[in-house]
Amino acid sequence: MQTQKTAFYILLTYIAAQLSGFLLLIQPVRAFFLQFFEQDGNEGIALAGWWSSVSFAIAFLVCIFLISKNKNFWHVFKGEKASIPVSIGWGIIGFFLVYLGQTIGATIELALGIDYGSENTQKIMQVTEIAPIMILASVLFGPILEEFVFRRVVFGSLVQTQSFWVSAIISSIVFALIHLDFSHIILYTISGFIFAFLYYKTKRLLTSIIAHMMLNGFVTIIQMNADKLQQITDQLPK
Repeated sequence: MQTQKTAFYILLTYIAAQLSGFLLLIQPVRAFFLQFFEQDGNEGIALAGWWSSVSFAIAFLVCIFLISKNKNFWHVFKGEKASIPVSIGWGIIGFFLVYLGQTIGATIELALGIDYGSENTQKIMQVTEIAPIMILASVLFGPILEEFVFRRVVFGSLVQTQSFWVSAIISSIVFALIHLDFSHIILYTISGFIFAFLYYKTKRLLTSIIAHMMLNGFVTIIQMNADKLQQITDQLPK
């Protein structure tokens, strides 16, 4: 019962962090925070980046506090957990598995007439270019919170009464839908499924967190250096 309450409170914390941005739609609130930013035309985007990072950081600390009060929160699977080194190793392997899965997913989407490139990722990168602190939300706190919610809370709850496949598929679809990028739901679903597999494989959430952070970090580096990479590509002999 206590574990269910902890999971529920973590879910509420994540939802609160996600919805907190709507406070910026309240003009007095927005005006108050905008005064702390340089008025250069991009102050609204900078505020969004800082707001996301700070709200996710607070949500992370709240989740850690909630988990610290429940020693049974991580008791999801029967059997011995993988060692820390093995879990880290699977996390690194998991990054390549997710990248391969997304490559396959992108191929399927192209065959269905869906253009490559995530609108959700593009919006995040636009904010990151103006407010680099957004990297904390997209590469650090975001992946950790999503693993807490979608792998431990959603998948971890389902797998105790359902099969791995049912639990992984349901949690992966929910993971995909929450990103509100419905044209690329295949990519997000594949990623969510592989993250669930990594957690199930090692019985440690650390594994899927590592893979998730590496994926987001890799995408961020590629997107932020897209022009440089294009120049290098253009200089290569043809």
